[in-house]
Amino acid sequence: MRGTYRKYLPGLGVLALILALIGWISGSVPGAGAFLILTFACFGVYLGGSKKYSAFAFTVWVAAFVAAAMFFPTAFLVWFGFELKSLIVPLIQIIMFGMGTQLTLGDFKRVFTMPRAVLIGIVLQFAIMPFVGKALAMTATSDPEIAAGMVLVGSCPGGVASNVMAYLAGGNVALSVTMTACSTLIAPLMTPLMTSLLAGTYVEVKFWAMMIAIIKMIIVPIVGGLVVNMILTRSGKAHPGLSKISTSIMKGLPFVSMFSICFIIAIITSLSRDALLMGGFVIAIMVAVVFHNAIGYLLGYWGARLFRLSETDARTVAIEVGLQNGGMASGLAIEVLKSELAAIPPAIFGPWMNMSGAMLASWWKGRPPTQK
Repeated sequence: MRGTYRKYLPGLGVLALILALIGWISGSVPGAGAFLILTFACFGVYLGGSKKYSAFAFTVWVAAFVAAAMFFPTAFLVWFGFELKSLIVPLIQIIMFGMGTQLTLGDFKRVFTMPRAVLIGIVLQFAIMPFVGKALAMTATSDPEIAAGMVLVGSCPGGVASNVMAYLAGGNVALSVTMTACSTLIAPLMTPLMTSLLAGTYVEVKFWAMMIAIIKMIIVPIVGGLVVNMILTRSGKAHPGLSKISTSIMKGLPFVSMFSICFIIAIITSLSRDALLMGGFVIAIMVAVVFHNAIGYLLGYWGARLFRLSETDARTVAIEVGLQNGGMASGLAIEVLKSELAAIPPAIFGPWMNMSGAMLASWWKGRPPTQK
């Protein structure tokens, strides 16, 4: 049954797109927006059911939420007197808790079995992306808050999606998970340090406030998820019924994380909608994000090769360096920098890095390393 209706989704999506164009031309903006959202939703569901292209489904769903925020911004501002931007930090904490449930103590102990590769990867992570963000901020925009957002996303640790992309690319998944865990643990120090150093001339960066925010927003939920994972694992061995329940919960967490990221991006977009429509900087930001991401891949790979890491490890480091924790950057922009504009670059970076990471992983998957 699932395959029966799924094959009609692309046609329905194209039809909805045509109706959106007709509505736009005829001046029916709300109608055009509704059909455009339906277009993205159809293709999102279709790609989500595809083994080959499922990695692109997330980006399409992000586009659906962005379209909804642009055409119907009030839907993501206030509900029954409650400002939805207050949900950004809790939603990020949920995402980080989900990440913690996928970790074990072995992921941190593994650093002692491959210290050189982990150290090289983390050094490249915080040496490349913040400075590339600064360089792009100096050339791509004159708005200080947008520039601060570019530096901020570059100063964050690797994103959760990097582990999935490393797996799809046939990389060293153990190295990827360990790098993500370790770079996240040192983020309370490195992210405020690099942001204040490189973005302090654009906006006021409160070092200690950002450090505390990262600990509350990132570290505490991850540790909580790690503890829960340990408890459920031990309990599952003694009680098989409980193991089935915990397994079902674990499988549902990626969906919750995906929805949370989409909702966060929709809130940020709705808050910045007027500035996005009036300003001519959107294309410049998108171009800067593409370059930021691509340079991260390029320098991450060749930096790892320069230090004589294997081809497999170099690919893993490249993905880890190129993919950032955009959700964390968005939360810090709103919570610490108090700027919706600073949250725009990470909000764009997140969806794009998933698309580019999936394409790079697919390309590498078809070209396995010659050495093991």
